[in-house]
Amino acid sequence: MSEVPLAAARSTAGKMGRWMAVSLVVGNMIGSGIFLLPAALAPLGWNSALGWLLTIAGGLCLAATFAWLARAMPVAGGPYAYSAAAFGPLTAFLVTWSYWISLWIGNAAIAVAGVSYLGAFVPGLATVQGGDALAAVVMIWALTLLNLRGARSAGGFQLVTTLIKIVPLVLVLVLAAMALGSGEASLPPLPHVGEAGGLEAGLVTAAATLTLWALLGLESATVPADSIADPERNVPFATLVGTAITGLLYLVTCSAIILLVPVEVIANSSAPFADFVARFWAPGPALAIAGFAAISCIGALNGWILVQAELPWAMARDGTFPRWFAATNGAGVPARALVVSSALMTVVMLLNFQSSAAEIFGFLLLIATCTSLFMYLVCMAAALVLRFNGSLGSRTWLPPVAALAVLYSAWTIYGAGGEAVAWGLVLLALGLPAYYAFAALARRAADPG
Repeated sequence: MSEVPLAAARSTAGKMGRWMAVSLVVGNMIGSGIFLLPAALAPLGWNSALGWLLTIAGGLCLAATFAWLARAMPVAGGPYAYSAAAFGPLTAFLVTWSYWISLWIGNAAIAVAGVSYLGAFVPGLATVQGGDALAAVVMIWALTLLNLRGARSAGGFQLVTTLIKIVPLVLVLVLAAMALGSGEASLPPLPHVGEAGGLEAGLVTAAATLTLWALLGLESATVPADSIADPERNVPFATLVGTAITGLLYLVTCSAIILLVPVEVIANSSAPFADFVARFWAPGPALAIAGFAAISCIGALNGWILVQAELPWAMARDGTFPRWFAATNGAGVPARALVVSSALMTVVMLLNFQSSAAEIFGFLLLIATCTSLFMYLVCMAAALVLRFNGSLGSRTWLPPVAALAVLYSAWTIYGAGGEAVAWGLVLLALGLPAYYAFAALARRAADPG
């Protein structure tokens, strides 16, 4: 069914460098959720820190396996390429199809969150009917136009916004260190297992489930591999380093906020980062934190817009998606895939601004997240298959790491809940008619007579 070799590279000089690739991973992982996550984790106390450690360990297993795959197969499409090599085009299409849908649904949510933070600076967005929807549409298409200029333009913007968005995280680290050093605050003692309010396996699991969503996106650099200079080296580097940096920042900043501020304050807070900064530095930082959160959303949206266009482009080149999506513009950007993905994201985003569709949107977002977990499981299993059948050469360190990654991926799907998993499987199944319809179109195009 393949019509164009998947390994064929785009002819463009404007590729992302190593640190742009790292910023793509970090920037896509650090979105709006981190600014609210401490409130959800606060009642769990020290269990949340252990949950973070479990999540980071699992995330690094995923990242290490993705890095191994990216080094062995430095081609665009990432998850599609890996699953196609191991399990064939049908499985690869179903996984990538559902993952692509999850991206433009999730990106719409990021746009909504970004506009809500911008409302602190432009109050009219919330008071003018349709103002927030219009602002979100403008944000989506401004970043789409930026991506149409080429990977290096989008990568440069991503690097700048990533550096800006980590400022509040670093500020929390500095303030926590100063508070501990001066005696203004102290860490609560580590409780014993089984005592009231102590460490419990169930609470650690609950914390790990909550923190899992914050690490989604660690695969970001593997998808646009053709747009990254020296992908065999830089994609694995960006995947591992970006995941480690983000995980460390999350662990330390969230733990500092949860452990140094009374639980009743953080658990009931709508802006835990702002409350922490106000407590240990100066009152009234909420506006500044809102600004950083808005930039965080804009940066994440930029990175995900880049990624979401690469998937249909890679499938189109391999012949499992309509060939129309395989076209690129003068900057080497898959322009048609980019515009269509952004148009679909715009439609989903507009649905969220209809009060009757708000709950449906939230439910779809949960399903979309679950499809990302299915993609992780298939890619981790693909690494084992490709290693043991000798397709990618012998790398003896992979099997135990990939095996742990498979187990972790399966555990995350279990933790997502039965209803979300069931609907996620429905979304996968809906790819079947699409796959065969596209195959029929390809045959008709190849033999018009």
